[in-house]
Amino acid sequence: IITTAKLFGRKAPRLIERSAIENMKPGSIIVDMAADSGGNVDGSVLNEEIEINGVKIIAYENLPGMIPDTASQMYSSNLFNLVDEFWDKEEGGSKEFKLDLEDDIIKGALLTHGGEVVNEFVKSIWEKS
Repeated sequence: IITTAKLFGRKAPRLIERSAIENMKPGSIIVDMAADSGGNVDGSVLNEEIEINGVKIIAYENLPGMIPDTASQMYSSNLFNLVDEFWDKEEGGSKEFKLDLEDDIIKGALLTHGGEVVNEFVKSIWEKS
């Protein structure tokens, strides 16, 4: 299991409780990618690998920095898939981005549009400053 839920500026949400870990099969592995902001996994310890009932929990602060080639490949793949989702691929199409501003993925990824800040989280911070 790989957890990645972070809420920037806030503590990470707890996604996996100890009771769930205790019910997992020994030999299972959990990677807590949010360990540096409080962790998604009950019992994870920042920058350590621990074991609970035979379940290994890995919680390094900068795991991507420990595997830069793989992290770069995964990042580029994710970025390509995001861009590809909104590219006009229709035969004879305009070959341009088609931004559906009601799409949940676009809402979460888009910061500005038409000269305005449209991301609600960024907008709330911007308005406070």
